[in-house]
Amino acid sequence: MQAGARQRRLVTEGTQKLRDMTTDDQLILDFQQGSREAFREIFERYREPLHGFFRRRLDNPARAEELTQECFLALLRNVARYEPRASFRSYLYGIAINLVFAERRKAGRETPSDEKTGEPPVHENPDATLWVRSALERLGKNDREILMLREYEQLSYAEIGGLLRLPVNTVRSRLFRARTALKEQLTPVQGTD
Repeated sequence: MQAGARQRRLVTEGTQKLRDMTTDDQLILDFQQGSREAFREIFERYREPLHGFFRRRLDNPARAEELTQECFLALLRNVARYEPRASFRSYLYGIAINLVFAERRKAGRETPSDEKTGEPPVHENPDATLWVRSALERLGKNDREILMLREYEQLSYAEIGGLLRLPVNTVRSRLFRARTALKEQLTPVQGTD
């Protein structure tokens, strides 16, 4: 009995190593060829990051979960049309950002000012977390979005440019401006006594 359990553990470890070595681009190509396992791996890799993406942009956690599922459904429906022009991650986040824009249009809030914008990492000082969240909310919509794509979603400048249809140099300059604005929001005002 122990030999069977050991063998299953070794197979599981071997499968995990193989998954770790498989790129997203290879997985999506395998999925296009009909591999259900490739889709499962894509889902496992991106379920939490996409859920976080939606949670940071919407007030409603349940709706964030629904949009995460809708994102994967859109991928399932359109996998045949995927062409590896950019990274698969860019493609998937492109679907996600389009869903957010559609959600905002549907809710009639193209320029939301009251939405939850970020969930900074849990910090020992809850006041600092609220301070950062408040500073993010005061940024302009475009500055906030580009900063969140870079810092929370960890997208490259090229990936952000592809998503927002901007040249990489524009992404760099807007990101610099957004970081500067955030820093100004976070800098305490001196001499107000």
